Parts: sequence; structure tokens; C-alpha cells
Amino acid sequence: MNIKNFINYKFHLFIRKIATSIDNFTEWTGKIVSWAVLLMVFLMGLIVLMRYFFEIGSIALQESLTYLHALVFLMGAAFTLKRKGHVSIDIFYQKFSPHTQAVIQVLGTLVFLMPVCIVILTLSWDYVISSWSIQEVSMEAEGLPYIYLLKTLLITMPACLLLQGLSEVIKNSLFLFDQIKSEAESGSDA
Repeated sequence: MNIKNFINYKFHLFIRKIATSIDNFTEWTGKIVSWAVLLMVFLMGLIVLMRYFFEIGSIALQESLTYLHALVFLMGAAFTLKRKGHVSIDIFYQKFSPHTQAVIQVLGTLVFLMPVCIVILTLSWDYVISSWSIQEVSMEAEGLPYIYLLKTLLITMPACLLLQGLSEVIKNSLFLFDQIKSEAESGSDA
């Protein structure tokens, strides 16, 4: 193995390790967030039980459902991307070759996903910082005092999506690179 191939091999391994680390982080956060769904079901049952059987209401419990709902959808977005759960145009996409699918994934991530995440991150930054600076609380007297934590999801969601998008670009690019390399090697053998 010459020095150029060795460097390419090491770089390939390093990049793959980055994608694997991002995937592991996304998988870990997704599994943690998925428990919030179970907690939401429990809290909803508790709220209904308290309201209709004991005639007791709790603003804090109702707001906690909103917090959990936001957590599930905003923090679950990167997990859903990793698991290929987002809507795609399967009518056409499934008929394409794996090479074409990888190209579409790379271009779609670079042209659509990443710019949208950057815009959301940029537009949300001051809004979230402002909320943190005043330690924003609920406007309800018995509400939760952590609105600033809820609003933080507006910057963690695009950050996590950007990371997972980077992982998807890396994995698809490595697939394309390996495919081109194997075609070149098989062409040189002929």
C-alpha cells in the first residue's frame, strides 16, 4: 500500500468514525426522547382523571404536556432523519439505483435541509437568548417557570438536524466514493 492509499484509507476511516459518532449521539437522544411519549400518555391520563373525577385542574401539568410534545417533535426530528422516517417522494425515489438515491440524498441535504436548519438557527438565536436573559416563566400563576428551556429547543433542533444531516452526507458520499473506486478498479482489471 503506497502512502497516498494509506492516507486515503485513514481519512476514510476518520470520516466514517465521525458519521458513526453522530449516529450514536442521535440514536441515544432519540431513545431518551421516545420515553417522553410514554410520559405524555401517563400525564394526559392523570390530567383527565384529576379533572373529571376529582374536579382538580393543574396548569403546570397541562403546560408540561406542551413541553413534552415540543420535546418529542423537535428533538425527535434528527432521530427520524437517521431512521429514514421523513417523507420522501417514494414513487420515484424507490425506482432509482442506489447510486442515484445517494446523489439525491447528498444534494437534498446540502441544498434543502442544511440551509433551512441554518435559517431556523439564525432566526431563533436572539429569541432564545432573550428568553434566557430574563429567565422567562409562564404567564400563568401556577404555570411552569421554565419557558426559556422550552424555547431552547428552537436552537437544539436545527443543531441536531445539522449534525445528522452531516452524517447522512458523509455516509452517502462514502458510498458514492466506494462505488466509483470499485468501478475504477474493475475497469482497470479488464
